[in-house]
Amino acid sequence: MAAPDLPPATSYAPPDVPSGVALLLSIPYAFFLPELVFGFWVWILVAATQVANPLLQGWVMYVSLTSFLFSLMFLLSYFIGFYKRFDSWRVLDSLYHGTTGILYMSAAVLQAHATIVSEHSDLKNYYVNTAASFFAFITTLMYILHAFSIYYH
Repeated sequence: MAAPDLPPATSYAPPDVPSGVALLLSIPYAFFLPELVFGFWVWILVAATQVANPLLQGWVMYVSLTSFLFSLMFLLSYFIGFYKRFDSWRVLDSLYHGTTGILYMSAAVLQAHATIVSEHSDLKNYYVNTAASFFAFITTLMYILHAFSIYYH
């Protein structure tokens, strides 16, 4: 019995995903760079503060650092064309960014709480925590926008 002719694995690619630098210029993939840049600023700024609440800001560091690394892996997988091998890549991308948006929202709220707590201590820490809170909420917005736009694209 002969095996049925199956299409090559690359035929599953969504036809509307651009390649190369054009990937970063089209929605929803244009959200990758702001996610990475703002997420980078969150964990750099939190690392630069005197941590008043290790449990709270530890969660912020965990979420921001792991999200940065996984988003970087997603971006690289788009650049090398790894997504072409799977039918459900768009669903995976949407689920990842939606879940990360929820986790980032929790981290942003905890970072805002750490900012409020640090208000009465060193003024430099307060300003750095304020910037980290701002970037955490902006990064949350980027992840949520990416999740919705990849789902409805």
